Amino acid sequence: MSRESRTFRFVLTFCIMFIFWLLLSWWTIYLIEPFDLTMLLSKGVLASLIVTCLTYEMFVPSRSEKVLLKLRRFLGYIIWELYQIVLATIDVAYRVVGTLPVDPRIIEFDTTLRSDFALVTFANSITLTPGTITINVEPERGRYMVHAIAKEPADSLEVDQTMQKYVGYVFLEE
Repeated sequence: MSRESRTFRFVLTFCIMFIFWLLLSWWTIYLIEPFDLTMLLSKGVLASLIVTCLTYEMFVPSRSEKVLLKLRRFLGYIIWELYQIVLATIDVAYRVVGTLPVDPRIIEFDTTLRSDFALVTFANSITLTPGTITINVEPERGRYMVHAIAKEPADSLEVDQTMQKYVGYVFLEE
């Protein structure tokens, strides 16, 4: 592996980790306590460096040539997933109040996804979306076992497969 490739992977991972850290810690600006920007940023840089040193080889695989394309697509996917989380939250709220029926079920389905990142991203996206939880993943077969709160969320995974197609698009497994 070339030195430039390792440096690129390290810098890319650090930038993503630092931006993520900033997003998680921005609210500290509004605390009543005295605000020290230098201390705040130095903590963020230190935390990001530690995480980067431990994970940059896993976060940006060396065998992938299209890292920036996948990253750009993944950012679009995050926005889409956040919108799906909002919609699912409203759906679950209606079910909790009794407006919509609760009909829990466990479903099993196969996917065309095969890479580790695609399988994990898909499983985490299912679990992050209210009303569904990933129970088991068989990576060899691309088989998922999912608990859904009702028929509609289950059908969106089994029949519609929009989330699976989007994850495949992000990781170039279309």
